[in-house]
Amino acid sequence: MLTTEQREIRDLARDFAEGEIVPRAATWDRDRAFDREVLDKLAELGFLGMLTPVQYGGLGFDAPTYLVALQEIARGDAALALTVAIQNGPVPHILLTHGSEDQKTRWLPALASGEKISGFALSEADAGSDPSGMLTRARSEDGIWTVSGSKKWVTNGSRADVVIVFARTGPAESRSPVGAFLVDTDAEGYRVGRREKTMGLRASETVSVDLEGVRLGTERLVGDPGRGIGYALGALDLGRLGIGAQAVGIAQAALEHASRYAGERRQFGRPIADFGAVRSTLAMMATRIAASRALVMEGAAAWEARSLGDREGLPVPARSAMAKLLASETAMWVTEEAVRIFGGYGFMREFPVEKLMRDAKGTEIYEGTSEILRLVIGRAVTRSS
Repeated sequence: MLTTEQREIRDLARDFAEGEIVPRAATWDRDRAFDREVLDKLAELGFLGMLTPVQYGGLGFDAPTYLVALQEIARGDAALALTVAIQNGPVPHILLTHGSEDQKTRWLPALASGEKISGFALSEADAGSDPSGMLTRARSEDGIWTVSGSKKWVTNGSRADVVIVFARTGPAESRSPVGAFLVDTDAEGYRVGRREKTMGLRASETVSVDLEGVRLGTERLVGDPGRGIGYALGALDLGRLGIGAQAVGIAQAALEHASRYAGERRQFGRPIADFGAVRSTLAMMATRIAASRALVMEGAAAWEARSLGDREGLPVPARSAMAKLLASETAMWVTEEAVRIFGGYGFMREFPVEKLMRDAKGTEIYEGTSEILRLVIGRAVTRSS
């Protein structure tokens, strides 16, 4: 059950989505870009700093309240929700957990206000599911770090003002320690490469990034120069909860479109919602969405508690993985069924469910594929047994 405050935040996010996002989502998808002004409006409402403490200019929400709002934004447009999730999740979390007070004071208010948009650069062409195989390197000499390498699939890589870049800080061997660095996107040597042409989430700018001898002062290193992988994986636990909420929002939108259409579309003299097969499908769609939403919220509660595990012995990383796994696969199933309910119209760009199906597919892939998530969960289960 939601608290009174959570219901109010949900309603505010829903009203914003209905008024500012839904009417433009199809255009953003077609043009492969959303308007910068929508980020400014989200910032005015505080939705770019939901998890940032009040002392640093944010709203100071807990994870469940943040995810309630994110679901509604994703219900309006999943690509925009992805940017909102990155702005609220991995980068602020790493700064709050591992950054210096100077770094927090400098960066967190700018991120929460929308003055600065953030990005997260971890994956590489040969280091996706296994980030420890990255080749990007950072060398320190006379108090200056020089970063060189290439990153793939960087969301906001061209739109962002600052990106957390992960790079090897030790000797040249492939498995040396990794550090996390704050890199301005206008820094000399930061090069935005090719923008990917994605199936869904088309308004999200996913690019490759080349770092050609980018020079950084020691104040740009976040935390310990050898613990970056741990920082990244911790941030991904929060990120996976965000993707779970995003998937729930996509699925909810698909259910609403399918239910409405089923009540309007008539065949054999009556609405198709009167047919048992359609009604049964809608029932299962609603049930799976409710289960996914509950698991996302349970994962958020575990994140807040930072417990070592519940009575089943499953730690926070497994809980986050479970939430993303169920929610993303539910979103894919629900949107596919919605397309079927729409029939031939479901295959047409003029109708909304084909976009939702394309967007849903992305949630099964980024920040941990379903196969990787099953591996994370399976390891936790076998260790607790």
